[in-house]
Amino acid sequence: MPASATRAQLERSQLRAPFAGVIGEINGELGEFVTPSPVGIPTPPTVDLIDPSCLYISAPIDEVDAPRIEAGLPARISLDAFPDQVFPGHVRRVAPYVLDQEKQARTVEIEAEFDDPYKAGLLAGYSADVEVVLEERVDALRLPSSVILPDKTVYVFDPANDTISSRAVQTGIANWEFTEILGGLSAGDRVVSSIDREGVVDGAFVTPE
Repeated sequence: MPASATRAQLERSQLRAPFAGVIGEINGELGEFVTPSPVGIPTPPTVDLIDPSCLYISAPIDEVDAPRIEAGLPARISLDAFPDQVFPGHVRRVAPYVLDQEKQARTVEIEAEFDDPYKAGLLAGYSADVEVVLEERVDALRLPSSVILPDKTVYVFDPANDTISSRAVQTGIANWEFTEILGGLSAGDRVVSSIDREGVVDGAFVTPE
């Protein structure tokens, strides 16, 4: 067989990665022959190749929030594998369509990228949460979001008579963890945190814990 034919056959037997990366999985056995997928019949890739230099988070957001999200906005990324750390990032893409999945709210997929993907030796496949930063306040009066009732009231403790009373508050920006208080409370006010406990009603006598 001519050398040129041998080289041609060798070229056809080689897999060339389109980018430098790390092999995550090989879907085959030593000595096994692999062929391209037949038309219309997808088959698993021979090699799963990971590019660790372009890790990103894909996450759904509610459709009502989508108009306020755009590429370039700062984001905070938290990972279950690093419970005490928050990683700075930014939104790199907002999908141009709404997903309508059965038994779920309509959502829009966004992609968030780490500002420094090498900082913590991150691995592809980690579960993550993304919080997109729309506004920020410095030295704001705030409360845990969980202590504010749906009607924008809180229970405030009065140490003079050991009772609690319902008080309306004016709220500002908020996230899952904290809510800005614009009015109705002052720094140092003691607010009931266990609002779902039995007996927590306006005028109740309480013993702080």
